[in-house]
Amino acid sequence: MQGAPEEYAVIIDRISQDVPFYRAYLKNAASSGTAVINNPFWWSADEKFFNNALAVKVGVPVPRTVILPSRDRPDDTTAESFSNLAYPLDWEGIFNYIGFPAFMKPFAGGGWKNVYKLDTKEEFFKAYNETGQLVMMLQEAIDFTSYFRCYGIGGKHVRIMHYEPRNPHHLRYAAHHDVSSAKLEEMEHLVVKICTSLGYDFNTVEFAIRDGVPYAIDFCNPAPDADVHSVGQENFDWVVETAANYAIERAHTQEFGKSNLTWGTFIQNSIQGL
Repeated sequence: MQGAPEEYAVIIDRISQDVPFYRAYLKNAASSGTAVINNPFWWSADEKFFNNALAVKVGVPVPRTVILPSRDRPDDTTAESFSNLAYPLDWEGIFNYIGFPAFMKPFAGGGWKNVYKLDTKEEFFKAYNETGQLVMMLQEAIDFTSYFRCYGIGGKHVRIMHYEPRNPHHLRYAAHHDVSSAKLEEMEHLVVKICTSLGYDFNTVEFAIRDGVPYAIDFCNPAPDADVHSVGQENFDWVVETAANYAIERAHTQEFGKSNLTWGTFIQNSIQGL
């Protein structure tokens, strides 16, 4: 019932991205003071292109990225709806900025759906013509020497996992990369910076290292993979224990009757500036 007090102090959300009913329920629970991990309001508004833009502003290296209008007009729109859009797009300028090879992916998608690796302009237009009404990003491909996937929990707990996205799925976490302790500390610092800027309690951040620079590739994962068969037993044990302890901490520190959601520094600083 609307505005009804909720029995839960804390809820860890792993499913509302697939079930809209749960997303609405979680927002109602949050209005009564339940601490929802992750914030359902921010999760509803967030997307990958904005994440990249914010990363640039807070000093996190990211691949060069542009956002593209959908190949097909959305339903119930006409050419007049796009009268403010320059046409044709400056394709040559876009290609010169991004370069090839490149990746094209939905600006708000996940789970490696509708992701294309492109080596030429011809491949780009062939793939773009298949995307229909999806809004896509075109992104520079980082030719990396090592790759890492990192859990970030509570804006302070970080688990750096060696990862190889080019391996078969069941072997991706079996990789081992030779990097310095200073580089691991740098990535840990960047994970904390990203998660606190965005306001995610539970996230994964992926880094591709090129010429010693860790580029944040994918860092909008509020329901990240935590399957023991995927991440392995040690990583699974860490994420379950850390998430549980963090949830208990939130339950002990929240103030009932008030909002107990996490908002990133981007939102907090924006409000303080009003």
